[in-house]
Amino acid sequence: MRDPGSEPVTGGPEASPRPVRRSLLLVVPLVAFAVLAGLFFLRLRSGADPAAIPSAMIGKPVPAFQLAGVPGLEADGSPVPGLSSEDLRGGVTLLNFWASWCAPCQVEHPMLMRLAKEPGLRLVGIDYKDAPENGRRFLARNGVPFGAVGLDATGRVGIDFGVYGVPETFVIGPDGIIRDKLVGIVTPENLASVLAKVRAAGKAGGQAAR
Repeated sequence: MRDPGSEPVTGGPEASPRPVRRSLLLVVPLVAFAVLAGLFFLRLRSGADPAAIPSAMIGKPVPAFQLAGVPGLEADGSPVPGLSSEDLRGGVTLLNFWASWCAPCQVEHPMLMRLAKEPGLRLVGIDYKDAPENGRRFLARNGVPFGAVGLDATGRVGIDFGVYGVPETFVIGPDGIIRDKLVGIVTPENLASVLAKVRAAGKAGGQAAR
């Protein structure tokens, strides 16, 4: 007679939940990835610019601010001044939020050096949530494309602009109105688009001043 204790265990409360839990742990990440990939694919098919994220600030005056410069920062032997909202009037301005700890900012920097040479374009920067000495070393090593640099160590000005990640670049008309916004880096591929936005901002600002 077979001993009942030798019978294989085929049921019980502990038998089925474990494989089910393991299956769920494998399936849930795959489903989440598939959903995100599908959304990304649909966005690409729509023709929308992934960097053209709407901003509530577009069409509004720049927020009032006054920032001291980065201590010790020089360009061509002269100190680089700080930045205020009053400086963002009288000409088309590109305002770039950047930081030394931002890897994409390192990639973008050569394009900013190129933009700085564009006639009729003023390029200024805000060093966002950065240690002053790190920001100074970053620009000393890579070059200073900015005519002025404000140090936003606390991120307060970035909050007022609606910045939620660097780099971000704002196109500001001669009238001090924010005309456009680029989220992400300036690249050789989108440079023409950025310059087109600059020209459009100049026209819009000139018409508003009449």
